[in-house]
Amino acid sequence: MTYMNTSRIQEIILAGFPSLQRFHIVLFVTLLHIYLFIISGNALIILVVKREFCLHSPMYFFICSLSFMEIFYTSVTIPKMLINLLDEDKKISIVGCLLQAYFLHSLGASECYLLSTMAYDRYLAICKPLWYSTIMTNRLCVKLVVGCLVSGLLSPVIEVVLISLLPFCGPNIIENLFCDFPPLIALACTDTKLYILVEFVVSSIIILLSSTFVLFSYSRIIYVILNIQSKAGRQKTFSTCGAHLIVVILFFGSIAFMYIRVTKSYSVNYDRIVGLTYAVFTPLANPVIYSFRNQEIKKSIHKLIQFKFYVDK
Repeated sequence: MTYMNTSRIQEIILAGFPSLQRFHIVLFVTLLHIYLFIISGNALIILVVKREFCLHSPMYFFICSLSFMEIFYTSVTIPKMLINLLDEDKKISIVGCLLQAYFLHSLGASECYLLSTMAYDRYLAICKPLWYSTIMTNRLCVKLVVGCLVSGLLSPVIEVVLISLLPFCGPNIIENLFCDFPPLIALACTDTKLYILVEFVVSSIIILLSSTFVLFSYSRIIYVILNIQSKAGRQKTFSTCGAHLIVVILFFGSIAFMYIRVTKSYSVNYDRIVGLTYAVFTPLANPVIYSFRNQEIKKSIHKLIQFKFYVDK
């Protein structure tokens, strides 16, 4: 561990999984394939929705927007993780670390708001079908997505400002795969109780408000579905929002375990595993879930593949 008590440190070392360093080539190849799958999977969803006129509806517009966010969200952390697997130093500047943590949180908050918006869209479509087309216009859809993105970019500003004022004089090692606010705060050589509290409050507000809104929307949706007389009708209605519900549970579950807690950390390995879950594995699951759980997207992908095969022949 490196100590620099006489001056402010300029670089941070991202330790990652030191015990697995001898497998760095295997880990690099595995993570690279995961990253390429996330990018290509989300890009395929965007392409299919754009090409198929039958998918030009608010629900699929929101799914496309989520895919765009997932591409940028994973690009904040995974490329640097790939570089560190091949780099013995594993260094990142203080400013670079703060920027990475900011974009990780801002895009994560944007996804929270977008998933809430998607839950509201499904609530209107299933619980208020006669009002749906009147309320959920194309103009409103664009405004909602832009609002989610802007709100997400503004959400962690207070944390960034406060953390940028902290003195960092050593140690300079983060026992994680990427930069995040909690481990960055832990490196400050001053009392950080206020900063930990601010981080806890901001994260809790974003996660709890978003998840509460989603739970309320889906409680109403499930109530309406259970009152549908036809079994086939119930299955068809639930299939339209089943994929979204799985994504919501994975995303909110992983970030809640990481950020809604009053202690700095449960353990180093706990933080690493949970961090890996919401930064890598949850985005990996999203294109798979939407491709295989959503019947319309699955049919459109099959149609696109068959068309490409026919053209190539």
